[in-house]
Amino acid sequence: MKREYHKWYSPNLEKEMELLVFGYAGPKVLFFPPRMGRFYDYENWKIIASLEQKIKNGNLQVFCVDSVDLESFYNSFKDPGYRIYRHIQYENYVIEEVLPLANLINSNKNVISAGCSLGAYHAVNIAMRHPNLFTKVVGMSGRYDLTKSSGYFKDLLSGFHNDFVYFNMPNQYLKNLNDPNLIEQLSKIDIILAIGKEDSFLESNYKLSNILQEKGIPHHLFEWQEEAHRACYWRTMVNIYF
Repeated sequence: MKREYHKWYSPNLEKEMELLVFGYAGPKVLFFPPRMGRFYDYENWKIIASLEQKIKNGNLQVFCVDSVDLESFYNSFKDPGYRIYRHIQYENYVIEEVLPLANLINSNKNVISAGCSLGAYHAVNIAMRHPNLFTKVVGMSGRYDLTKSSGYFKDLLSGFHNDFVYFNMPNQYLKNLNDPNLIEQLSKIDIILAIGKEDSFLESNYKLSNILQEKGIPHHLFEWQEEAHRACYWRTMVNIYF
């Protein structure tokens, strides 16, 4: 299986960022790591190995991106205004640096945004905000409003709210979306949500599903047994949904 390592200084984040690329052809998958995760986690957890045949056959090319969660949402040493600002810088890094690299490496027009846990939030949020850039999104075990506490998962912005927060929480901004052009663009994306029945984020997934249904945006919500919020489940999910 072809494997490439890339590292460069990101102007958007003002630091060096790393990523791994697996495969040589097929639809491009931007694969966001789980909560506070790293670009090598999916390889270490054998999730990439579970996709090996698809990757070797040229049916998928996977770009495992890094995160800055410890500098943004999980940075308790910074005020919430900075946390959301750092997240926006991260999105700019993905859109302006990672995606152009992926397009340079692979001209396939199909781009999938995917992730597990907090990576699912990143994947869904970026696809909803930039529907013209993605053809499919897969959110596994995700929470789609980080300001809503759920179980032992707290509000990651400590009660803070402004327009930047609002427009980065899918369960908030999609609820009030009325632009027919944006709704049409979102309707063209293959949207897949997968969540365990015992997952703390089950309600968040149902809320997002209900919002999409109200807007007439086609999507699929798959409910798995148990919590299903761990790598052994994600290995199976990626083979089904990618």
